[in-house]
Amino acid sequence: MSRSFKNARILIIDDEEQNVEVLRRILMRAGYSRVETTTDSRDAAALYVQLRPDLILLDLHMPHLDGVGVMEQLSEIAEATYLPILILSADVTPEARREALSHGAKDFVNKPFQQDEILLRIKTLLETRFLYLKIQSQNQILEVKVRERTRALEEAQIEIIERLAMAAEFRDDNTGQHTQRVGQMSALLARQLGLPDTQVTLIRRASPLHDVGKIGIPDTILLKLGKLTPAEFEIVKGHTAIGARILSGGKFPLLRLAEEIAFNHHERWDGFGYGAIRGDDIPLAGRIVAVADVFDALTQQRPYKPAWPVGEAIAEIDRQRGHQFDVAMVDAFLRVIEQQPAEQPEENGDWPRRPFARY
Repeated sequence: MSRSFKNARILIIDDEEQNVEVLRRILMRAGYSRVETTTDSRDAAALYVQLRPDLILLDLHMPHLDGVGVMEQLSEIAEATYLPILILSADVTPEARREALSHGAKDFVNKPFQQDEILLRIKTLLETRFLYLKIQSQNQILEVKVRERTRALEEAQIEIIERLAMAAEFRDDNTGQHTQRVGQMSALLARQLGLPDTQVTLIRRASPLHDVGKIGIPDTILLKLGKLTPAEFEIVKGHTAIGARILSGGKFPLLRLAEEIAFNHHERWDGFGYGAIRGDDIPLAGRIVAVADVFDALTQQRPYKPAWPVGEAIAEIDRQRGHQFDVAMVDAFLRVIEQQPAEQPEENGDWPRRPFARY
């Protein structure tokens, strides 16, 4: 007999002491060394929890709690695995066999039984039990490997997305930090709005791609110091559609959300944005990033404009509530600002222009 069979934990439940002793001796002589017994079926559930047996030999008709009652109790506490229960009963009626098998028994042997037969049936049930456990263990290992592989793919995807966002941003921001600040502020807003953590994380990772479509805008227009002509402005407006096309067809939620943000982050609540979408028709992520993008754009110097003082930028965001921005987004933005750590103003009375890193 293999080592695994010798180590099998076997529990005998029978109200007749003589039957219990006969079974125990048969098993011990056959090499089974871990055999526990009870003549009180009411102890079955507690013994199962304590011993976690690999096989249960169970009488069907017992006082206090019969075999069916024992199986009903075990079905409520047993782990989700294959637990072989072998019924040993003097009841030879088809009804008894049918009831036992329907309540979870894996085999049924009538008393009196032949020693060779009972040992063969026990061996077969244990083989099935250990094979099931082996497959279950292999499945768990595979699940871990799949999770690790999925995590690695997600991390690679995130890295590519971040580099793509930086590549677009370097066109008109030589630090490449605008995209990261927008991502951080967007996450703060999303959390302030009560979105679940998974959605907050998605928005943080997807929002830096909001301006990826700038890759398709000529430098002569994107870096122009003077005012854009109407024709040039129409070209700049096209970066939302370009970005959406670059990101379209994504199979993962992150890319699908990034596409949505790229296409909608220049929409206005009043409907006078790039695509004339208004109100709640603008996707939530687009409304969130619209506030984060404008706030950072106002407070950062660009080739075509100086940086606004932070206090003035906050006031401008507030002034645009119900016009450029969703009122709920502005309220969330103001709460985020209030929750930032207090800092000493700079010499010009302005707040320090730093990334909002807490979210």
